[in-house]
Amino acid sequence: MFKILFDKIFAIILILLFLPLYIIISLLIYLKMGNPILFKQKRPGKNGKIFEIYKFRTMTNEKDENDQLLSDEQRLIGIGKFVRSTSLDELPQLFNVLRGEMSFVGPRPLLIEYLPLYNKRQKKRHDVLPGITGWAQVNGRNAISWEQKFEYDVWYVEHQSFWLDMKILWMTFLKVLKRSDISSNTTVTMEKFQGNTNE
Repeated sequence: MFKILFDKIFAIILILLFLPLYIIISLLIYLKMGNPILFKQKRPGKNGKIFEIYKFRTMTNEKDENDQLLSDEQRLIGIGKFVRSTSLDELPQLFNVLRGEMSFVGPRPLLIEYLPLYNKRQKKRHDVLPGITGWAQVNGRNAISWEQKFEYDVWYVEHQSFWLDMKILWMTFLKVLKRSDISSNTTVTMEKFQGNTNE
């Protein structure tokens, strides 16, 4: 209950504090990339319950001659690249926290299509609310493998505490300042998880 109360109060404070930033980023995205300003996607939360996550859109909708979207790298340019590298694209998730769908700290909410691909241990990441940041994010984020990332997620579930959350929030602040581990070693985003049946 303390964590839920902390999340909601802190979310309200940050939303009010960052209100001018929300307006500026929204205007820049609209002027440079048009609508939509927000990226919305269904994601699994605690106990696999589906919710809609909010982020600022960082990629254009450019397509090739076959009407297929260009690669992430080709569509991540200009203002979108800046917003993503500074992690400002995550700011709308404060509303997910306020709605009780997310917490400030927890395993990141991933794609619905990954749900049947988790092994028994990896499924434990859904025993808690997903977070804006988490133990995996401050220990490599997109620069580590899926297996490492899930192991960090499960470790957090098994060791969560208020002080661990405070440590993760502080480490996240330092990561954002350094803009580190934003991309994987091969792409500007993270390669899709293909599944791992190891227990």
